[in-house]
Amino acid sequence: MLRSAMASASSPICSLLLLVLVLLLPHCTAALSKPPARYQYHTLRAIPLSAKPAARAGVDAGSIFGANFAAFFDDAGNASTVRLLLAHREAFAAPNATAPQLLAHRLARDAARAEAISDAAAGATVNGTHAPQRRGGGGFAAPVVSGLSQGSGEYFAQVGVGTPPTPALLVLDTGSDVVWLQCAPCRHCYAQSGRVFDPRRSRSYAVVPCATPLCHRLDTGGCDKRLGSCLYQVAYGDGSITTGDLVTEMLSFARGARVPRVAVGCGHDNEGLFVAAAGLLGLGRGRLSLPTQVARRYGRSFSYCLVDRTSSVKPSSTRSSTLTFGPAALAGAPHAPFTPMVRNPRMSTFYYVRVVGFSVGGARVRGVSERDLRLDPATGRGGVILDSGTSVSRLARPVYAAVRGAFRSAAAAAGGLRPSPGGFSLFDTCFDLRGRRVVKVPTLSLHLAGGAEVALPPENYLIPVDTRGTFCLALAGTDGGVSVVGNIQQQGFRVVFDGDKQRVGLVPRSC
Repeated sequence: MLRSAMASASSPICSLLLLVLVLLLPHCTAALSKPPARYQYHTLRAIPLSAKPAARAGVDAGSIFGANFAAFFDDAGNASTVRLLLAHREAFAAPNATAPQLLAHRLARDAARAEAISDAAAGATVNGTHAPQRRGGGGFAAPVVSGLSQGSGEYFAQVGVGTPPTPALLVLDTGSDVVWLQCAPCRHCYAQSGRVFDPRRSRSYAVVPCATPLCHRLDTGGCDKRLGSCLYQVAYGDGSITTGDLVTEMLSFARGARVPRVAVGCGHDNEGLFVAAAGLLGLGRGRLSLPTQVARRYGRSFSYCLVDRTSSVKPSSTRSSTLTFGPAALAGAPHAPFTPMVRNPRMSTFYYVRVVGFSVGGARVRGVSERDLRLDPATGRGGVILDSGTSVSRLARPVYAAVRGAFRSAAAAAGGLRPSPGGFSLFDTCFDLRGRRVVKVPTLSLHLAGGAEVALPPENYLIPVDTRGTFCLALAGTDGGVSVVGNIQQQGFRVVFDGDKQRVGLVPRSC
């Protein structure tokens, strides 16, 4: 009787508990299936590339920074600081080239440069200075590369060369050391913007004798034994090559700054994928780079700021790219996220930085090992290079796979990013944003050694690739070992190279 009574009394209680469990079970299951945290997103204006040919005709070395070139260099100013205006290379492309065509050209040339950087970082001789040899008729042995790429992702700096100064547009390149430009008389010269520099018209031009220490700063100095003058040669990873005389010249910059006796390659034989620019401004860490040569007078620091490649290149624009040497290079950067420079003993030119991880949508990306991003000094493999001449950032393959996977997951959770089938050139993660004006895209950040986090604007990693509204993640994987942070990801940041403290800083929204 007692057992029967207890069972009868507990039956309503058991039924009530069972009902509560049934009601709570779906909520518990849903809670377990939700992501641990909400993703963070940026807002991106989805503006596709224009189908019309780019209206860039008539842009040259004299007009791009103002009609009065003499005033550009003669304006008296602070002699302790040098400033240069920069222009994107696409401002000089063929006027009939469309934006998608320019992008395709740029990515093709970019791939060759990225591969060359990997080889050079491991100690190969693809991107350095070498001893040229005289050939019959006074020329130099050099491979001939057919075709000119009109869409590389490089920027030009305006410099005056000689006395009086001849305007020259030089490619900004932190991945090489030698400063050089085309010189008359030309044995082989490509079409450039503006007049080719003629040393016979300069009062400050001087050849470098073979026996001088300056000539020996070349990896292997060449010598014209008949004249006793130093010869140089630089070969680039895309097959381009420049050869000629190593000389010293006066370089003039904005606001009256002049730097005498700068070692410059006077190229009489220049072939390959150069276009429009008069030459190249080597900003690497080597002994012949411009930062090294001007360090005694202006210090060991410089900075540049690259605005969006589609922005106006004229100085009247509210946003223009600049290159600065001297104390002003560090202005506005006391609280910037800095990270130590790392040196590769097998290739001293490159600026290595320590990247320790990535975040997508506000969450640290799993599967990214710092070991995959660390430089191995013994082999020269691995590490992360900050490069002004590469457009698209390359990540070591395991790192790229992890970042790409995290981005795809966060993009799917956003709901408004429709995956686009296939890819575009080296891009394999693309989205169809046709008919969309504004979309939510996952945030993307780099984590630097020392705890600094660099949050990229959405325009720096999700870019349009055609006129239909296809946007792609502007990153790529590499099997070459070394990772590269390219100039698309650097846009809008003031990149500060503090040579005295051997550190690199990125100041957001400072252009």
